[in-house]
Amino acid sequence: MKLSFHPIRDWSMAALAMVVAFSASAQTTQSTTSTPSSAGTTSSGMTTAQATTVPSTGQRRMYDPSGSFSAIPYSTNGYIGLNVGKPDWDVPCAGGFACNESNTSYHLYTGGMFNQNFGAEIGYVDFGRSTRGGGRTHAHGINLSLVGNIPVGSLNLYAKVGTLYGRTKVTASPLSGSATGSDSGWEGTYGVGVGFNLTPRSSVVLEWNRYDLNFVGVGKRDITTTSLGYVHRF
Repeated sequence: MKLSFHPIRDWSMAALAMVVAFSASAQTTQSTTSTPSSAGTTSSGMTTAQATTVPSTGQRRMYDPSGSFSAIPYSTNGYIGLNVGKPDWDVPCAGGFACNESNTSYHLYTGGMFNQNFGAEIGYVDFGRSTRGGGRTHAHGINLSLVGNIPVGSLNLYAKVGTLYGRTKVTASPLSGSATGSDSGWEGTYGVGVGFNLTPRSSVVLEWNRYDLNFVGVGKRDITTTSLGYVHRF
């Protein structure tokens, strides 16, 4: 028997729909603000040619070739982010005891870009504590990822692949017959996400990620997260 698996929550899909709708609305509004008030000029006094070459705030490139501070070696355009989401644990119940998953996961990370499309991240992720076998199971770890990014107007589509040094600790009732103790090790991770640029320095993101971890008594299992976050660029 496994812990119940929850599909991607309605609120996360609604958030994605709102982001896309807001992006379309913002671009429509921006396209109407430079309507010429007379031949060859706009209402702001710029020539039509000048107006068409000035990008809107949401469409400015987030990557600056001149560079900025980054905590990642050999990278520039650094950023820091915090995601909060819902974890789904693929860890079986044991001994006839009820199982309950943790309600919240946290992911704090920093990253940098090697060029406009590729970068790297390092961060700490905490999956919370789940109830299992009459005890509690805690999982957390340090995540290292390569990031591929495709800017599309005000949106950034991206994917991540990397590794997690995960640590787990299992406690249980003696009546459950479950093994208890701690385990750790490197395992794989991957994920996808979409970000909406509020300004050239800030974004909101929606992400889905999968992490593999080792648990005493059950071996390697995965935890998936669906999360919303905020990213600030240096």
